[in-house]
Amino acid sequence: MKHNTFIAAIVAVACATASGVALAKGGPHHGPKMSFEELDADGSGEVTQAELQAHKQARFASADANGDGLLSLGELQAQASAKAAERAARMLERFDKNGDGSLSEGEMPKPRDGARMFERMDRDGSGGISKQEFEEARMHRGGKHRHAPGADGTKTEQN
Repeated sequence: MKHNTFIAAIVAVACATASGVALAKGGPHHGPKMSFEELDADGSGEVTQAELQAHKQARFASADANGDGLLSLGELQAQASAKAAERAARMLERFDKNGDGSLSEGEMPKPRDGARMFERMDRDGSGGISKQEFEEARMHRGGKHRHAPGADGTKTEQN
């Protein structure tokens, strides 16, 4: 059970980090509920660069609560909190099998293969995950490399 909790914590941290980075960068991703129709604003059946740019600008403007053209820490946190609240509501709706408005441990989603994920993270096979292994897993989540420490401890950009 401790391993499942640990893995869930890693996934939560990774998701929160990725959400904040995506919002700060203003990337074209809107999350799992974004549809083609949402991006195809003119209904032409094609998404243009202009539509992607307009969508990006609209997302930024919605996060920029005071309209100053900058996203402060507070605005980023408010946006992340709103998205987390939406995800939590969807999770409750999806997994609350008995409809009591709460999730029991038995109703919680089961990890697909937590043991395999743990083994991948435990690169040295010690049976535990070191801080370095934890950070490497966070950096390489989903095969996407971010600023990873180089051999000399400096940060390098990887793709």
